[in-house]
Amino acid sequence: MGDSIFNCCYVPPQPPGKEEHRRSRRTEIMASHSASISPNKRFLIFFDFDETIVDETSDDMVVEAAPGQHLPGWLKDTYRPGRYNEYMQRVLAYLAEQGVTESDLRCIMEKIPASPGMLTLFQFLRTRPAHDFEVVLVSDANTFFIEAWLRRAGVRQLFHRIFTNPATFNKNGRLVLRPFHSHECQRCPDNMCKQVVVRDYVARRTQERGRPYQRIFYVGDGANDFCPALSLGPRDVAFPRRDFPMHRLITETHEAMPGEFKAVTVPWVSGEDVIMRLRKLVAE
Repeated sequence: MGDSIFNCCYVPPQPPGKEEHRRSRRTEIMASHSASISPNKRFLIFFDFDETIVDETSDDMVVEAAPGQHLPGWLKDTYRPGRYNEYMQRVLAYLAEQGVTESDLRCIMEKIPASPGMLTLFQFLRTRPAHDFEVVLVSDANTFFIEAWLRRAGVRQLFHRIFTNPATFNKNGRLVLRPFHSHECQRCPDNMCKQVVVRDYVARRTQERGRPYQRIFYVGDGANDFCPALSLGPRDVAFPRRDFPMHRLITETHEAMPGEFKAVTVPWVSGEDVIMRLRKLVAE
């Protein structure tokens, strides 16, 4: 890849120091950051990243950095269901072996287009009164991909918290990916259950605030976004991307087990669909 592609790329701060390996990363992150968020927020809104905030899957896009823009068959054959994080660790190791640099990866991430209307939705959230929305990102991508995109798009400051798989560059320039946590959920990949993340975060913040949120919203697209949406209550709203796996699973659940999925469901094609519903709810 030629250097000219990368001359406009954002240069991030140095990655944080190594965390203690065996402690609960989820608990540490929550305890160290969530207390600094204003307790006066009325609403909590969660966003997925891949095919929700951005209109592609970042793990798929990174293949553009590989020789010939494709991965060898022997590498693709190592994927095992439920172990995608481990597979991506091997992909990133392969890319490093092929000479792919941090700048190469960052610029691929920065070029991913936002999903339709998503930047308009972010602008809506940014211009609301300070006590309205607490915004959290929960994703099975990784810290480097997400931070690169959010900073380039100028929306990093909107997000009070980001929950995703840790990824840092080692001394050899390889992006090293680690699992977010372990869990017992049978629906989700081994490295992340978003329902555990959502439940833990809501419980901790409710305790810190001394009261619940008026409503909780979840904006997503994938099968792994269905699981956290199951934890929402009847006053909350799930925003599944129309005709994507999350939407199909909600529809199937309503048909097979009426009452099992409790949240109001508002499918979206554009972020402006989300804005329309949020405008009505914040005015109540």
